[in-house]
Amino acid sequence: MSSADAKQRRRRAVRQLLDRIDYERGATIPDRSAGLKLDRMHQLLQRLGQPQRGLRAVHVAGTKGKGSTSAMLAAILNAAGHSVGLYTSPHLENLKQRFQINGRSCSDLELAELLETIWPHVEAMDEQCGGPAHGPTYFEITTAAAMLHFRRRQTDLAVLEVGLGGRLDSTNLCLPDLCLITNISFDHTRQLGAKLGHFAREKAGIIKPGVPVISGVRTTEPRNVIGEVAQEHGCRLRELGEHFRIEYLGGAANDGGEPLSRFRYFGGTAGSNQEPRDVSSRMLGRHQAENAALALAAVDELRNQGWSLPDDAVRAGLQSVRCPARIEVCGANPTVVLDAAHNVASVEALVETLDEHFVDPVRWLVFATTQDKDVAGMLDRLLPRFDHILLTRYLKSPRAVPTEQLQQIAQSMTNKPMLTFEDPRDAWKYARAEASPGDLICVTGSFFLAAELRGAIRRDNRARD
Repeated sequence: MSSADAKQRRRRAVRQLLDRIDYERGATIPDRSAGLKLDRMHQLLQRLGQPQRGLRAVHVAGTKGKGSTSAMLAAILNAAGHSVGLYTSPHLENLKQRFQINGRSCSDLELAELLETIWPHVEAMDEQCGGPAHGPTYFEITTAAAMLHFRRRQTDLAVLEVGLGGRLDSTNLCLPDLCLITNISFDHTRQLGAKLGHFAREKAGIIKPGVPVISGVRTTEPRNVIGEVAQEHGCRLRELGEHFRIEYLGGAANDGGEPLSRFRYFGGTAGSNQEPRDVSSRMLGRHQAENAALALAAVDELRNQGWSLPDDAVRAGLQSVRCPARIEVCGANPTVVLDAAHNVASVEALVETLDEHFVDPVRWLVFATTQDKDVAGMLDRLLPRFDHILLTRYLKSPRAVPTEQLQQIAQSMTNKPMLTFEDPRDAWKYARAEASPGDLICVTGSFFLAAELRGAIRRDNRARD
């Protein structure tokens, strides 16, 4: 089949998928008692022959860092010669990016065939339950596609990132070799509870009886919850700061001048008395060092289970991994940083990393975010660090905060000059045209904003070069 025919088949299949209920891009997200249930996912996987059975996996949950940690671990496993699936969400530019094997997205033909295989079962379930409004959702279908894809390609291990929460997430029907919970902070408070303990209870819902757990949670309340759930399920629990730790050594640069983060990891299968390992990563910032610590602790646990993961592969994997829109440097002269920070904790990590790695006299902020976020909290951290404020909204989801609302909040906090743009591309074009070569432009506030602007930013910077 020609590549053009494969793309056409993929487009037809994806058009059907776009008609499904999609809580990522919908105006609202259901609460725990409404749309987030596992009954449909159970039935869909059963119809597909239970592809999750026999699929060896690491299951990753958390409100901060789960995507980066998943990518780091997958890169390490791949560098060690293993066939590794990686399922993450949402995607930035193309649905195929959610389904990766050995660092490469699935092909147009593979995605088309996956969705075509699943679709008759979706239609049968729709008819059974009274229509598409009650049938499998967008995320349930893509999760089933990921499990089917990795099973078909016979991956040695799959790294599966939770979409929302954990306990009722569609990925939670996997049967993992290891569960990993990254840092927990406030995010979708209406769906997951307003206290961190409630958050932790939802995240800890991925813990399975007897399956080892790696935790990066440090705050007392959620840490205690995870400890309780792990103990109830008879799981070995290894915690950041208790059984392994990281010493952040600061920023550096490689031979090509590309910024790096350096850190020292203390851990190992025998505990924290192991010799420290000095490593570096293109993933910038102290928070990414903590994410790397979780990936390295997962490596230690997988070694304990018999996986071959040599030290040189660990270093090579960490140095190779890049995560789009995670403090991604997309251009120079001016420096352009794209980041998907979407809550207060991730904004704080962004600001700290910018202060450490980028000494720029003038900073431009392009900001848009989502209605269920702590908008004032994010702006409170961002506005003091930027000289020019450009407020916008993303266009492909109704959950974007209106620009006039952003402006009202921002003006209550600062007298700095600010402009509003209804189209994020106009905000980017204005910043690019007005910024001097020595300035810094930071685009942040939402994964959806990053998704809508990343292609334009990269194209414009290539054209300038």
